[in-house]
Amino acid sequence: MKTKCLVIDDEPLARDLMRSHIEKLENFEIVEECSDAMKALNALQKYSVDLMFMDIQMPQITGIEFLKTLKHPPKVIITTAYREYALDGFELDVVDYLLKPITFERFLKSVNKYYQVSQEDLIAEQPVNANVQNEEAFIYVKENKKVIKIHLNEIMYVEGLSEYVQIYTDSKKIITKTSMTNMEEKLPDSGFIRIHKSYIVSVQKIEAFTSSSIELPGKELPIGRSYKNSVLEVLHSQGNVQVG
Repeated sequence: MKTKCLVIDDEPLARDLMRSHIEKLENFEIVEECSDAMKALNALQKYSVDLMFMDIQMPQITGIEFLKTLKHPPKVIITTAYREYALDGFELDVVDYLLKPITFERFLKSVNKYYQVSQEDLIAEQPVNANVQNEEAFIYVKENKKVIKIHLNEIMYVEGLSEYVQIYTDSKKIITKTSMTNMEEKLPDSGFIRIHKSYIVSVQKIEAFTSSSIELPGKELPIGRSYKNSVLEVLHSQGNVQVG
């Protein structure tokens, strides 16, 4: 499978240079070249894109502004003549920040970073490595530039925060860029239960519950209305209890 690239730059010579660099790589192909963010948006709706090479200073809106509008952007390598946007770029989790003029050697370093980040993402997306009953069962998640192993028996609950989730364990908090739906799919049904649009809890860590809340060590979380029946059904089945 070739890596599908989108080149976004309002300067024809800059697009020519990026095309020349990309065409030297057998496993990369350009699906489209765009002169502004609006054309790029159309291209993203039309093609499956793995990697964007994106300029910052463009007509209408900047590359940074454009990137902020995308809910699920592909990987991004910024190509620009301006150093001052580097912090903005890395806060948006770009793969690399290339300063023009871009040599082929520096371009290759960015490509290697792309491969490394993609591999880390694949590891982090892997499901549980063992049965939930096994104390050694764990998942990988990505926090900043690091892939972290988390043992399932350490997780107390997961909290959703827009495009991120916070994973609370017995000893620390990990923040990773993913959705609650992805986390719910990643965690085993037999050990974890979603109680609210913003919360997934470890069944083993539940100390008490009512018809409207769950108590964990040092924390009380609400049960969402739309989750109430399914949550109470699961908890009742485990302990054969009645809740008023």
